[in-house]
Amino acid sequence: MPQASAVVLAASVHTAGGRPSALRALDQAWRAQPQDSPAALAYARAVFTLGFNEGDLRWFGSAKAALMPWWQATDLPADGYFMRGLVKQGFHDFDGGLQDIHQAITLNPERAEFWSWRFALHLLQANMGAARQDAEEIARRFGPQEGDIYSAVLAYRTGQALTAVQKLNASMRLPDYQDAASQVWIGFHLGEAHRVAQQPEQAIALWQRLLQAHPQSHLLRLSLADLLNQQGGFRQAKAVATAQATPSNSNLTDALLMQALLASRGLKAPNEAALAQQMAARLQSQALRQESLIERPKLIYQIAYGQDLAAGLALSIENWQQQKEPPDAVLFAQAALALNQARAAEPVVQWAQTTGYTDPQLAPLLLQLKAHPSWSKERP
Repeated sequence: MPQASAVVLAASVHTAGGRPSALRALDQAWRAQPQDSPAALAYARAVFTLGFNEGDLRWFGSAKAALMPWWQATDLPADGYFMRGLVKQGFHDFDGGLQDIHQAITLNPERAEFWSWRFALHLLQANMGAARQDAEEIARRFGPQEGDIYSAVLAYRTGQALTAVQKLNASMRLPDYQDAASQVWIGFHLGEAHRVAQQPEQAIALWQRLLQAHPQSHLLRLSLADLLNQQGGFRQAKAVATAQATPSNSNLTDALLMQALLASRGLKAPNEAALAQQMAARLQSQALRQESLIERPKLIYQIAYGQDLAAGLALSIENWQQQKEPPDAVLFAQAALALNQARAAEPVVQWAQTTGYTDPQLAPLLLQLKAHPSWSKERP
């Protein structure tokens, strides 16, 4: 699924119990009556949101376990379809997730979070027309202020980053969006719009400020560490990525561990080898368990870190069929160029041309792909 990076709208799901005691109570209620739909839905929502907000996607398995009695059901209430749709897309069943969320909207079209997630999944699949329709419907049903946020996200994903910066700056100052979830969500997208508009300093400053106020946000921490690494700020990137780490890094998500590894390589730090071994061990363990939750840390390890470019290109080709997001486009293009197989990344070039998307990382790669000698060769 989209990692915090990405376009998933964190503010659209609110945890049913943020405190450990509340989560324990929900867990106990579900385990006492696993066939009780309200108890199962409350627990599934809480653990899904916990996993999403903290970047620990193993919680998605707990959410799926709670929903298993209704996994094939065709007569769910709107909330049931919605939660099942969220969990399905968490396991990369994006079409199934969309179908369930569409059914939830059909049953209850006045729930803004249903529309928010459908917009996110349409954007993830590069269905810009459907995403635009969702944004327009959100504005009609829930007001122009709400609609402006979604139209701004769509703007920076379709080549209009400065327009997005203006709109999102205005949205962040509105009284209705001063709660923590809204500030993190809108702030993430504002930072992305700055980055896409070639204003990385503004993005870094914004995310640093927001992370100080919301240090538990995995979305902000990962986004900031990633951008700092892109900008060569390796020391800062490593500090951000590992700020809450245990000595063994056991509590770091795969995504944050990967950013720490990239930063250590940039610094030529002595612990690079140890971090690389930890990353390799995690990926091996996931392969043995046949987990399929999020591919980007593996792609970064294989491509950006250079561990296995051929495997990275193969995974990029497979991954692109399911989700089309800017970070994945960059990795796809990097692998194709490194292996002198520019034509393999033709889907990325077509996507960029169709959507109008560009950013400072991707733009030069697209030029290199089309100028590469292998680009003009006949397709296999």
